[in-house]
Amino acid sequence: MMTEPNGLISALDGAQGRIDALAGQQAAGMPLPELVAAGVAEASAMLRIMLAAEHKPYAHDADLLELWKALVKGAPHWNTIRDNCRELVFYQNCLKAGRADALPAQPERMVIHTLRHICLYLRSHVEQNNGDDV
Repeated sequence: MMTEPNGLISALDGAQGRIDALAGQQAAGMPLPELVAAGVAEASAMLRIMLAAEHKPYAHDADLLELWKALVKGAPHWNTIRDNCRELVFYQNCLKAGRADALPAQPERMVIHTLRHICLYLRSHVEQNNGDDV
């Protein structure tokens, strides 16, 4: 388990690198369903990093919102990323229901923007807390 701030920063830097690569794929025309699936997977991976750092249990097969609920328990500051997680799940649900018409304008760009926001919040939180009570 990673509890050292440098380990967390390194793990989040890895996530940022994957988000940047995904942004390149998005710009190259990656299909929206694949982009959303990759975005949800990356957001879930970032939350698992923080759950491990905080020694919080979660179900192995937990979805993004279940991971967020486990993370926010006892730490209300994680509500900051709630709407970002919900947005990604909304995109996923619209696509699964065949309702791409319900998506906002430029959902491809919004997926990347949302992932960057989550990553930035997680990283700034780790930096501000120096790994203490992550």
